[in-house]
Amino acid sequence: MIALIVILALVIVAIVYLVGIYNSLVAIRERVKQAWANIDVLLKQRHDELPKLIDSCKQYMQYEQETLEKVMRARAAVSQASSGGDVAAVGAAEQQLRAGVTRLFAVAENYPQLKADESFKMLQARISGLEESIADRRELYNEAVQINNTRIAQFPDLLIASRYGFTAKAPLEFQAEEKTDVDVGAQFKR
Repeated sequence: MIALIVILALVIVAIVYLVGIYNSLVAIRERVKQAWANIDVLLKQRHDELPKLIDSCKQYMQYEQETLEKVMRARAAVSQASSGGDVAAVGAAEQQLRAGVTRLFAVAENYPQLKADESFKMLQARISGLEESIADRRELYNEAVQINNTRIAQFPDLLIASRYGFTAKAPLEFQAEEKTDVDVGAQFKR
């Protein structure tokens, strides 16, 4: 009788332990989703601001159409990659977009009237702020991904993870030069 009670208690403890592992893996997976959703919101906000910036620049930068078009193509690539949920593609498209925006602000240095335009200054500050927020949220997302990927690879969590479809997630990575915070407004603070 005592042996049966001990065995029953051990089974209950094991079940509670496994349920605890499952629940913590679910919480981690949801944390990764939430971190990505936070990045996606910022990407969409920047996506909405870029056409306004391009329109503002078009008034002054008649000879820089190629630069403006590159920014818009990169914007479309980020949007497409983001809607597809492909984190690696978002990272590559982000690299192109950030390079395009940086180039745009560098070229704007040659247009004093554009630099003095209030709409341009406001949009430049807004996009710069969004860039900083994206960089901050990228760190949080990558941390959540690292925790997720570590947990599903550790024993005994990997038994539950493989059984119930918990998978590794890809971090959002930029090239080395893209990992530093981009202050696209620094050119105007001279």
